[in-house]
Amino acid sequence: MKTLIQNAVVVLPEQTCETSVLVEGSKIVAIDPAVQTSADETVDAGGLHLLPGVIDDQVHFREPGLTHKEDLATASTACAKGGVTTFLEMPNTNPTTTTCQRLEEKLALAAGKSIVNYGFYVGATPDNVSELAAARRTPGIKIFIGSSTGNLLVEEQDALEQIFAETTLPITAHCEDEATVRRNAEFYKASTDVADHSRVRTVEAAMIATGRAIDLAHRHAHRFHVLHVSTAAETDLLRDHRGRITAEVCPHHLFFNVDDYQRLGSRVQMNPSVKTAADNAGLWKALQEGVIQVVATDHAPHTLEEKSQPYPKSPSGIPAVENSLALMLDQVHQGRVTIEQVVAWMCDAPARVWDIVNKGRIEVGYDADLILVDLNHSEKVLDQTQWAKCGWTPWHGETLTGWCVRTWVMGRTVFDHGEVDRAHRGEEAIFDHERGGYWSTA
Repeated sequence: MKTLIQNAVVVLPEQTCETSVLVEGSKIVAIDPAVQTSADETVDAGGLHLLPGVIDDQVHFREPGLTHKEDLATASTACAKGGVTTFLEMPNTNPTTTTCQRLEEKLALAAGKSIVNYGFYVGATPDNVSELAAARRTPGIKIFIGSSTGNLLVEEQDALEQIFAETTLPITAHCEDEATVRRNAEFYKASTDVADHSRVRTVEAAMIATGRAIDLAHRHAHRFHVLHVSTAAETDLLRDHRGRITAEVCPHHLFFNVDDYQRLGSRVQMNPSVKTAADNAGLWKALQEGVIQVVATDHAPHTLEEKSQPYPKSPSGIPAVENSLALMLDQVHQGRVTIEQVVAWMCDAPARVWDIVNKGRIEVGYDADLILVDLNHSEKVLDQTQWAKCGWTPWHGETLTGWCVRTWVMGRTVFDHGEVDRAHRGEEAIFDHERGGYWSTA
């Protein structure tokens, strides 16, 4: 099957220009092919932009064990709608993904259910370093230095030292100091005000844990990725990267702050918590300066019934995969960022951070994971139109300009103007950790 995409404005690694892209099978085989090139399907993409598919490097798709909230089929369908062609999923399912066998079981689940491409982290526990050292077919190791599920909390220094010293895979972590969070939670234990969530999960808690993890990475010369940076203060710690530290920010920490609790309540309750408007500004600054490299979602859905419980029984987490790209494209529409920056943060950088083979760029020989976006299309985000199983979004009622209108995964259309191919199956992402990560690639 050959597909010729014509007349789009294409965001290439070195330039953005109007050109054509030829896809054969699952690969990009030509950029600006000869005029007489024939194809099985010719797509006139005039007025649209062609981008690499988004790679979301932090999602929680709840399967196995928590599928009343989400599952691999519903979540991957929401991904296709949102322009996400590859996701990397976290290990805090039930059971947790903390052994090589559990990792393989998850990969098998996705092979049967996911319509987009996939990868899964292996989770650290205080005593599974042998499994972490043996793991393959994974982007890396996930450590919960705070806010854990089951046996995934690793806060003892000796255990952390061992993981950093005795493994080779890239490491990522949820960085909130558990002792600080526990102390603050005890102080606010009588509170039912969800705004106190940000007084429990403070800047101090994030700073202590992020600083601790970066120190471990530097001392052990180990690649480390800071998940969901939520404070401006943390960004100062990221500047001394020494070729091994990378970081991400999520839309909810860019767009929401403590002033939104009154309006949205537990819909903006998440870990790490939202902080202040000054933190929003600091995170945007760090992103635009390259101090933060990746935009990802931390898609972590709960049902509205669960979210409606009085604080602190209300769980932390929000859905985001189907709206994250639109949120960033809306910033392009507003003139705050460029389309090239969005592609760098959401496509190229995560592929480089996690050594994903043949993804993140529109380049000959790369996988045909592609999206067409309409930068002029405006649409209101509504609970009732969400494809995620939980059926709600914290951005309900907001109008965004710039949306994905067509998505190809490995050369096959999986989403086209509201229609989805649920029969398609994505492929397991391939990781080549010999590449050395973000700072070793260009």
